[in-house]
Amino acid sequence: MISEECYELGSKSSIIREIFSFGLKRKAEVGADKVYDFSLGNPSIPAPESVKKAILELMEQPPEEVHAYSPAPGDAGVRRTIAESLNRRFDESFTAENIFMTCGAAASLNICIKALGNPGDEFITFAPFFPEYRCWVEGIGAVLKVVPPHLPDFQIDLEALERTITPETKGVIVNSPNNPSGVVYTEEVLKALVKLLQEKSREYGAPIYLITDEPYREIVYGEVKVPYLTRYYDNTLVCYSYSKSLSLPGERIGYIVIPSRLAEYSRVSPAIAGAARVLGFVCAPSLFQQVAARCVEDTGDIEAYRSNRDLLLEGLTRLGYCCVPPQGAFYLFVKALEEDAYAFCERAKKYDLFLVPSDDFGCPGYVRIAYCVAEKTIVNAMPAFEKLMEEYR
Repeated sequence: MISEECYELGSKSSIIREIFSFGLKRKAEVGADKVYDFSLGNPSIPAPESVKKAILELMEQPPEEVHAYSPAPGDAGVRRTIAESLNRRFDESFTAENIFMTCGAAASLNICIKALGNPGDEFITFAPFFPEYRCWVEGIGAVLKVVPPHLPDFQIDLEALERTITPETKGVIVNSPNNPSGVVYTEEVLKALVKLLQEKSREYGAPIYLITDEPYREIVYGEVKVPYLTRYYDNTLVCYSYSKSLSLPGERIGYIVIPSRLAEYSRVSPAIAGAARVLGFVCAPSLFQQVAARCVEDTGDIEAYRSNRDLLLEGLTRLGYCCVPPQGAFYLFVKALEEDAYAFCERAKKYDLFLVPSDDFGCPGYVRIAYCVAEKTIVNAMPAFEKLMEEYR
């Protein structure tokens, strides 16, 4: 017998990938310029020039220095460079020993959940949330509990969180800037979250770990700041990816920060390494470890995303759509024009608009619009959004 759980996961793609695949089919049928695909969070801006420069320089080095396996936690020099960058930016005191290189944020989160959790443990996250959290938590036999958002600002509902925490709570997963809402959790809210976790950890006599999912940290607009949570809570594991900041989603490169002051650090750190071993993440891509080190504080053109955000937000608001104003990431969370977001997205397909219903994000009644697309896609899509609105009127 095969694993029924894995069969179910493999025989049905995620709703995001399903819509993306249908969009590709429609582009082949009617032409890419007539299809407005806002399904996939695939960065549209190019990687910074420093990435190309780093790759070309690295390719001039002996192959055994570029393409060979690194140590399981990653190249020591790369880890040291990343630690030093974090120390400069966030007034921290990390060393190479606190950095574990991974195949992007997905691997980082999966490893952390595997390292910390046992069957029957509980992990908590906040709606709306990235749907794969459920796969990773339930994959170890643990339970994912979802706290509904505080409306209308989509911040953390602390009272609901307090009711959700139990003695079985092992970790809380925070994603800010948030996918799919684009909301950045405020320092005030995060301080209250930390205070609650400290109180509950003392009450239950066991640490509740905070796992922060940060692929969008650098993509914020205006004066918005994203608090670095290791500065607020000792028991924080940071899961980072260069997929969005450097526009390298397909290269799958990132890291975990494992602070030395973490409760049970002497056990958690080896457990991280053991989880990576069990899951097959024994060596992050060697070439892109070196690229990340050489481009450690570079980003793509964030201003292009801000321009797209403003264009889409202003356009849809003018047409009468109700939108959650995003402070970061590159997604717009929009109230569907009927209660059933799936039905709404099916209607949108008539106009070759491809949007993602929010049910799998734990927040029914909304759609996610990924605006990491060409500006002309947003401009050309506005008549289709207008026709969709007129149909409901």
